[in-house]
Amino acid sequence: MSTLKSNLSWHSDLKWYEQESVQKRTFTKWINSHLAKRNPPMLVNDLFEDIKDGVMLIALLEVLSGQKLPCEQGRQLKRIHWVANIGTALKFLEGRRSVYRGSPIKLVNINSTDIADGRPSIVLGLVWTIILYFQIEELTSNLPQLQSLSSSASSVESVVSSETASPPSKRKVVTKVQGSARKALLKWIQYTAAKQVGIEIKDFGQSWRSGVAFHSVIHAIRPDLVDMDKVKGRSNRENLEEAFMLAETELGIPRLLDPEDVNVDKPDEKSIMTYVAQFLKYYPDLHHTVTDVQENDVSFSFIPITVLNRGSEDRLMLRDLKVWAEQFERDLARAQMAETSLQEKYQSFKHFRVQYELKRKPIELATQSLRKDGKLLLDQAIVKQAWDRVSSRLFDWHIQLDKSLPEPLGTIGAWLYRAEVVLREEVSIQQAHEETANIIHRKLEQLKVNIHAFILGNLPDKCEYHCYYFC
Repeated sequence: MSTLKSNLSWHSDLKWYEQESVQKRTFTKWINSHLAKRNPPMLVNDLFEDIKDGVMLIALLEVLSGQKLPCEQGRQLKRIHWVANIGTALKFLEGRRSVYRGSPIKLVNINSTDIADGRPSIVLGLVWTIILYFQIEELTSNLPQLQSLSSSASSVESVVSSETASPPSKRKVVTKVQGSARKALLKWIQYTAAKQVGIEIKDFGQSWRSGVAFHSVIHAIRPDLVDMDKVKGRSNRENLEEAFMLAETELGIPRLLDPEDVNVDKPDEKSIMTYVAQFLKYYPDLHHTVTDVQENDVSFSFIPITVLNRGSEDRLMLRDLKVWAEQFERDLARAQMAETSLQEKYQSFKHFRVQYELKRKPIELATQSLRKDGKLLLDQAIVKQAWDRVSSRLFDWHIQLDKSLPEPLGTIGAWLYRAEVVLREEVSIQQAHEETANIIHRKLEQLKVNIHAFILGNLPDKCEYHCYYFC
C-alpha cells in the first residue's frame, strides 16, 4: 500500500513539474515578446533567476502600462534593493483595477521575498496575474459583443486552489478565473471560430490537442490561409506545427507554444489561454450574431451586429493602423517619461505631433461608419479606441509641457489647458435644433468667461483695452 502511495505521489510530482516547465517556457516567451519593444530591448533567459532583482519585472510593467516606475538598478544591487524593486511592482499591480469588476487586483500568497528567492510557483502565479490583467482581460473587454459576459466576480483574483494543488511539500499560487475573462475568451472562440468550421471547443485543455482548434481561429481571421478539410486529416503534431508557423509568419503572432507542449494528455490551460488571447488583436469583425445562448443556466446575450462586406485589403489596412497606433502610444509614453531637459522634451513632442498630424486623415477616413445606424464595425472601433488614447496622451503631454514653463508662461499654459478642454468637448447634435444652439451658446459663454478671467488675472494694466476688444 505504501509503495502504491509513493508511486502516485511521484506521478503527481512529475505532472506538476511538467506543467511548471511548460508555463515557464510560455510565460518567458510572452515576457520577451513585450520586452523586445523596450528601448533598449531586454531578454529573459531564466525566468526564475532573472526576475529576482525586480528590474525586468518593473521594465515589463512599464512596457505594458506606458507608465514610468521607480527602480533601483546597477551591477552591485543587494538583496534589499531586489526586495524594494519587487515591492514597487507589487504595489503598482495592487493599485490597478480589474477591467470587469472594477475592484483592485488581489495578490494572495505573493510577496517580495518569495519572488527574490525565485520560488517557481510564486513567480508563475505573479506572471499569470500580469498576463490575465494586461492581456486577457484587456483584450476581451474591448469586444462589445462580449461585454455582457462580465460577472460580479473578479476575473483576476489570486487564490490557493485545492483542485490544482501542487505536491504537499510545495506552496503554490494559482490565479482562479471566475467567469468574465475566461468565459469571454472561450465564447469568442466558440462563436467566431469553432462554429464556422463545425468543431466543438469546450475548454483550454484537451480541445486544443489535435491542433484543429488553433487552425479554426486562424481561419476566422484569414480564411485563405487554412484548408480545414486537410487539417482534419493530419496528425496532431503536423497541425500544431503548421498552426504556430502560420500564426507567426502570416499574422505576426509570437510563437509561445511548441507542439510537444500541447500534444499531451493534459495540456496546460494557462499557457494555451496566454497564446490564444493574442489572436484577439487581429480579429477583423464578428461573422455571427448569437443571442440568448444558454450554458450552465447562465444567459449570455450578444449585441447584434450587421456585418458589412469588407475586403481583405480594408482589414489589413485597419490592422496596420491599429498596430501603428499602439506602437506610437508606447513610444509616446517612453518619450514623455524620459529624463531630459524641457527644451529636449519640446523637440521630442514636436516630432511626435508631426507624425500624429500625418496619420490623422487616414485614420479618420478609415473609421468613418459605413452603416445606416452610424455604428462602427468592431475592427473600426478598435482602431478608433487606439487613436483616441494616442490623442489623449499627446494632448496631456502638451498641457504638461505648457504648465512647466516659467511664469507667467506657466499660468498662460494652465489657462490654455482650460480653454482647450472646452474646445475639445464634442457638441452632440440634438433632434431639436434650438437645444443644439443653446449648447453651443453655453460653450461660447464659457470660453468668454475664461478669456475675461485670464485678461483680468494676468494683464491688469491693460484690462480695459483687452476687454474692449475680446470680451
